[in-house]
Amino acid sequence: MNPLFEHQQEINRRSVLGRAATGVGAAALATLLKEDGIAEQITAGGPSDSNSKKAAEQRFGGISSLPHFAPKAKRVIYLFQNGAPTHVDLFDWKPELQRRHQEPVPSSYIQNRRFSTMTGAADGKLLLAPVEPFSQRGESGAWVSDFMPHTAKVVDDLCFVKSLHTEQVNHAPAINFNLSGGEMPGRPTLGAWLSYGLGTATQELPSFVVMTSITKDTTCGQIFYDFYWGSGFLPSRYQGVKLRGSGDPVLYVSNPKGMSREMRRDWLDDIAAINQIKLEQTGDPEIATRIAQYEMSFRMQASVPELADLSDESQETLDLYGPGVTEPGTFAHNCLMARRLAERGCGFIQLMHAGWDQHNSLTTELYNQCRDTDQPSAALVQDLKQRGMLDDTLVIWGGEFGRTPFLQGDINNRARWGRDHHPYAYTVWMAGGGVKPGISYGQTDDLGINVAENPVHVHDFQATLLHLLGIEHERFTYRFQGRQFRLTDVHGNVIRDILA
Repeated sequence: MNPLFEHQQEINRRSVLGRAATGVGAAALATLLKEDGIAEQITAGGPSDSNSKKAAEQRFGGISSLPHFAPKAKRVIYLFQNGAPTHVDLFDWKPELQRRHQEPVPSSYIQNRRFSTMTGAADGKLLLAPVEPFSQRGESGAWVSDFMPHTAKVVDDLCFVKSLHTEQVNHAPAINFNLSGGEMPGRPTLGAWLSYGLGTATQELPSFVVMTSITKDTTCGQIFYDFYWGSGFLPSRYQGVKLRGSGDPVLYVSNPKGMSREMRRDWLDDIAAINQIKLEQTGDPEIATRIAQYEMSFRMQASVPELADLSDESQETLDLYGPGVTEPGTFAHNCLMARRLAERGCGFIQLMHAGWDQHNSLTTELYNQCRDTDQPSAALVQDLKQRGMLDDTLVIWGGEFGRTPFLQGDINNRARWGRDHHPYAYTVWMAGGGVKPGISYGQTDDLGINVAENPVHVHDFQATLLHLLGIEHERFTYRFQGRQFRLTDVHGNVIRDILA
């Protein structure tokens, strides 16, 4: 059966009323027809001061009632480390763990704790000391492992949150929970929520961009599922646009031979006119998405080649990011591209680097991961700071959970040491965008197993991120299947102690 005919057959009185003047399709169409305006969408509240109103006027698209108050951050760069970095080997120094190396984990620390099937019951597992030594760094005295010498140099610009905890013990559900607030696929991710709510500062590039990378020859890479940057029940125009690591950053960004830019423009105008007719007939918001995405693709034919051309970067900047910066597909290259995207108005840039899942390769793979990510991550913070962009750019570094302070494997076979998944305590760091620099917030117990002070749930972390962007997380909602949904579900408290 013809899909359009099927769609028309399903239209009833309720759906017609829902697609009337205040319907989602009409709102999407209004956004397209008035590119320099702000679409009214389904949410409560409004700007509380003239500064937030002025910021809203400078955006394309978005919700007119956002931001709720003047934001500290204008954009986010999320350096997501797939596979879960080991907090006790990188940033969470525990002298007691060092002293009790090879002792069985005390049962009092793991009572009623669920671990992955690779560990099963944790009783009897041996505690494992940090692989490399720690030192206090900078004026803040933050403890950082020798694994991260470049990050150690910028600790006074960082805010470490050492008391995060989550609810899932396996990668995909935990990553999805971190990025969308739900363990199952189908909810909008952070970037999609922000693209929908805040709009964009540029019409030449997507507001939500994703880049992925993986350490070469790694044996513990993670799959990059498309739902990690999906739009869920929001219109699909808000999903992340993935830039590729080889060839053209975007497929078909170049016109085929014989197709001039003028000819492409004429074709798109005709296609848009046909789609406009269908949109008016059906009110299907995905048709509005199609119109918008065709237009974005046309603009990207000019903007993406300029974005990817690094010839205007100084040698000093390239050296700052380290080896591999000019090689598309590397984490170093993606970090530099993230800064260039931020400069050009992109609002949410999500870098995902896989290879941190060290079940039996802690003494080999962890060195490779840190070698590939340490210098570029620190360089991004330095580069943004030098350009005066760090104050209003929020940089986040972290994974979906931590790794067990006890050993997975044979203590007598150092080459195969590993750590299992650990959702009960882990560390992330943040920089810029309205967070206090040079502090460590929260604390784990003396073995790094459980949160001992100032616990931060994933929903608290999400609420804080939205707050830094001028959004009250409880008021930022979208109606779907009869209820108001939000990123933080029905949870979340802003971590005010880390706000600058």
